Amino acid sequence: MTRLLPTSTAGSLPKPSWLAEPEVLWSPWKLEGEALVAGKQDALRVSLQEQQHAGIDIVSDGEQSRQHFVTTFIEHLNGVDFEKRETVKIRDRYEASVPSVVGPVSRQKPVFVEDAKFLRSQTDQPIKWALPGPMTMVDTLFDGHYKSREKLAWEFAKILNEEAKELEAAGVDIIQFDEPAFNVFFDEVNEWGIATLERAIEGLKCETAIHICYGYGIKANTDWKNTLGSEWRQYEKAFPKLQQSNIDIVSLECHNSHVPMELIELIRGKKVMVGAIDVASNTIETPEEVAETLRKALQFVDADKLYPCTNCGMAPLSREVARGKLQALSAGAAIVRKELEAQR
Repeated sequence: MTRLLPTSTAGSLPKPSWLAEPEVLWSPWKLEGEALVAGKQDALRVSLQEQQHAGIDIVSDGEQSRQHFVTTFIEHLNGVDFEKRETVKIRDRYEASVPSVVGPVSRQKPVFVEDAKFLRSQTDQPIKWALPGPMTMVDTLFDGHYKSREKLAWEFAKILNEEAKELEAAGVDIIQFDEPAFNVFFDEVNEWGIATLERAIEGLKCETAIHICYGYGIKANTDWKNTLGSEWRQYEKAFPKLQQSNIDIVSLECHNSHVPMELIELIRGKKVMVGAIDVASNTIETPEEVAETLRKALQFVDADKLYPCTNCGMAPLSREVARGKLQALSAGAAIVRKELEAQR
C-alpha cells in the first residue's frame, strides 16, 4: 500500500436480507442450489460497493459467502463430523454445540479460492482475505481423534497453508488469520499458538496479518468483557512473541475498549491495524472520534505502519449502522492523513 493510513475492515459485514437473516450470527441461508451461489456473488458485489462508496482502501468479501468465520472453513475438511456434536466451552466463555474431529483432518479441495478469484475480478484495489487461525479452529471443535489441542493445531496449520498459497495465487494481497483465542489461552499461545501460525504462513510472499479481538458484540462476549476490569492487558501476553514472528500486520481492538494504547509499543516494527470502530454498539462514531483514536495510536506506531480498521467483524449489525461506521472510519482517517501531510 502506498497510501498513508489505508483503511480496511477486520472481517465480516452484514448480509443482505434476501441472503440471510439480518443481524443474526450463524443465520441460515434463504436460498439454495444455484440461486445460493448467485446470491452469494451478488452479496459480495454489494458488500464491495459499500466499502468502495465509504472510501475503504483495502477491500474484502465482507465474508458474504460464509455463515461463520470458523466453521464454514471446517465444513469443507475431511475428518470432522458435523452430525456428531458435543457441547464444549468456547474460549472459556460460553457453551456451544460443536462438530467432532473423528479422524485425520485434511483438505480435499480449495475452500475460498473461487470466491477470492471472483472478488479479484471485481476490483483493482488491494484485497484482504480472512481465514480462521489454527488455535481458534481447535477451540471451536470437540477433538475425539488427536486428543491434543497442539497436534490438531499443527494439522490445521498445514491445511491453512495450502489454502493461503492458493489464495495468494488468486491475487489476494493480504491474508489475515483470525485468532480471538490468543486473548484467552496465554500459555498455549506462547508454547505452540504462534508457532502453528508461522506454519500457516510458511512460504507466502503476500502480506500476512493476525487479527486478535475481544469478539463480536454478542452477550457472551460483552458479559466477559465486563469481568476484565478497568485495564485489558491480554495483548501483553502474546505481543512480545508476535513481534519476533514473521507476521507482517497485527490487528487489534482499540476504540471503546480498555486496552492501554501503549501496549502497541510491544509490536514496534510491525504494521498495526488499529481498531477505531466499536462493533459492539449501534452508535456510529464521529470522524473526530476515529481521528482521536488514531492520534493516540500514532504515539506508539509509525504513521507509515498504521492501518485504520474496525475492532472486529460487523455481521451482527444492521447494514445502515455498518455503512455509517465505514464512512466514519474513512473520514476519520482522512482527518489524520491531512494532519500528517501538513507536518511533512
